[in-house]
Amino acid sequence: MPDRREPQPPMFSQIDVSHGSYSSSSQPSRVSGDGEQIRLLREILTAQDRQNELLEELVNQLGAAQRQRATELGQWKQANPNLARSCRAAAEALSKVQTEFLAGLTSEISNNFDALLDGEFMLNEFVDRFGPRLAHLNGVLQVLTQLSSTPSPTNASNTP
Repeated sequence: MPDRREPQPPMFSQIDVSHGSYSSSSQPSRVSGDGEQIRLLREILTAQDRQNELLEELVNQLGAAQRQRATELGQWKQANPNLARSCRAAAEALSKVQTEFLAGLTSEISNNFDALLDGEFMLNEFVDRFGPRLAHLNGVLQVLTQLSSTPSPTNASNTP
């Protein structure tokens, strides 16, 4: 099946940026070229203004969601102060467990570097052994840390 595509106009125009003097005969074409450059620059400025507006809107949306989450978390902590303190203690203890786990993981890597590098089976065994535990440990630690953290001064000023 033949590919029939219509020719498209060029996306870019040529702009002469060479330094030099122009003869009087080239002056009319220069003026029309300047007009096109000005039009293109105005289009670029309009597009940049629109892009800035969209970025501001995006920042406002993300900021609103962040403030809402911080407010809800602060309300939860006020409603459950004992649980928040327990989460703080659990997060500190689990952080120590994570440190020991990472020490064992790095020791395992150091001791079996060649086998992990050369053998796909050994690498898969290593990932199966340490990967899920590390991922779950990090997830639990993150939740406990968020639930136990004290509100920062910036978040406290944003809450109603």
